Amino acid sequence: MTTSTALLLADLAGVAVFAASGASAAVAKRLDLFGVVFVGFVAALGGGIVRDLVIDEVPPLAFADWRYAGTAAVTAAAIFWLHPQFARLRTTVLVLDAAGLGLFTVAGTLKALDAQVPAVGACLIGMITAIGGGLVRDLLTGEIPVVLRREIYAVASLVGSVVVVLLNSLGHTGPIPLTAAVVLVFGVRLVALRRRWSAPVATLRPPRTGLSGPPPE
Repeated sequence: MTTSTALLLADLAGVAVFAASGASAAVAKRLDLFGVVFVGFVAALGGGIVRDLVIDEVPPLAFADWRYAGTAAVTAAAIFWLHPQFARLRTTVLVLDAAGLGLFTVAGTLKALDAQVPAVGACLIGMITAIGGGLVRDLLTGEIPVVLRREIYAVASLVGSVVVVLLNSLGHTGPIPLTAAVVLVFGVRLVALRRRWSAPVATLRPPRTGLSGPPPE
């Protein structure tokens, strides 16, 4: 198996995982078959579409290569019919989702760097590639996006993007350093899930019901 084939298979595996995640969220909201497939498609490919539009690569890969759209649609349709069995695999799906997060982060950052996007922009594009689909998925299903809640998700992706940019600036662009970046994102996400790490949340004080101090004479 060539390197390009292995990368394509890994990419399609990530698409399938995110499509399954989006489809399961749509099933939980009682959407019809079209709604489930549509949400699954957006969850799997939304981040990549945004990335390609930002770096002016048109048409986006999701539309130019039928294998991406086909994988997302078939996976989402399968979840529509098999969701009772799929629900029992929640732990497996979370692990695969973490792997997809790492893979899409690294791939998106590299694609931005190849398009001559500056370092800061490449980091942001890499993160958007990984979390963009999930963001739209949650909006379509009426949920506060996971990336805006306390979970360490977008932060893990951003850390991975920064590492890829640093490795690229140092000339380390081979498969081993980039695999290490994927593993880093994967590991941070899994450890955060296991240890229930979360980002700080603002503490809201209860509204005051009256004036303090002694009553006026």
